[in-house]
Amino acid sequence: MNPIANAWILAATLLLAPAARAAGTDPAPAQEESNAVSAAAVAYRTVKVDGVNIFYREAGPKDAPGILLLHGFPTSSQMFRNLIPRLADKYHVIAPDYPGYGQSDMPAMDKFEYSFDNIARLVDKFTEAIEMKTFTLYVQDYGAPVGFRIAAAHPGRITAIVVQNGNAYVEGLDNEFWAPIKLYWTNKSEVNRAKLRPLVELGATKWQYTEGVRDVSRISPDAWTVDQAYMDRPGNKDIQLEMLYSYGTNPPLYPAWQAYFQKHQPPMLIVWGKNDKIFPPAGATPYLRHLPKAEMHLLDTGHFALEEDSATIGRLMRSFLQRNVPATR
Repeated sequence: MNPIANAWILAATLLLAPAARAAGTDPAPAQEESNAVSAAAVAYRTVKVDGVNIFYREAGPKDAPGILLLHGFPTSSQMFRNLIPRLADKYHVIAPDYPGYGQSDMPAMDKFEYSFDNIARLVDKFTEAIEMKTFTLYVQDYGAPVGFRIAAAHPGRITAIVVQNGNAYVEGLDNEFWAPIKLYWTNKSEVNRAKLRPLVELGATKWQYTEGVRDVSRISPDAWTVDQAYMDRPGNKDIQLEMLYSYGTNPPLYPAWQAYFQKHQPPMLIVWGKNDKIFPPAGATPYLRHLPKAEMHLLDTGHFALEEDSATIGRLMRSFLQRNVPATR
């Protein structure tokens, strides 16, 4: 293994072990988690889908059950950097970057349609390109409308779903954060667009990572710095504003996604940062209307819950997956 990767894994193990003890983990799960972290090696790959280079992180045995990690705004697959090693000893874990995000291509807006419909279509074709036939979905923020489009279209490919601050109910959008965005949906004027421009600047990016967390000193500034560097590329902020407009196509699909939940009853784990001002817990509890057997945990953290609670979420996922998508290893 690359010496840098070895050093990163050792550092992650040392940093995360105290957090696991503080969360009250018992010795057996903690030991299993430690083994998972030390055993995983992440590969960084690219595959071309419809002429667009899609970057993705891959770890774990290829013959193990698959997990597809779908990121939110304004980040990329880097949001899963602490989670992937916690799962990859027993599962085949894949985390792509959408076009215009992270290390994937950023086609010009006149060459590529930046919409949730189109990105979901491309991610769907991405899974086919890498021969990922069935998988558990992990969806957060933008990952929810991308992933739920795929799940509703191909219910037989979805083995389970993990939802982390990702919305599929109108209750989840009934808050102050969404008011100017909803106005933009109804009137795509430059005046309304200008009101959203602060959302793609550093202050808002940092706020997404730090608002509602227990201890800001435990949140790496690398996270928002990296995200902002990608958004500061020429043309990328306009892409992000276009995606905010396209988000208006999601609520009309909520009934279809809810019908999918109701009919197919996919096993669901809900791990939700309860202090999130973008997707508050009002968007978490409605899932239980259609999936009464879903397992829900409201965590004392914010929007990017993995920054503070990757150990807890990894432990909950391993337990959930072992009961619903057991690994053979």
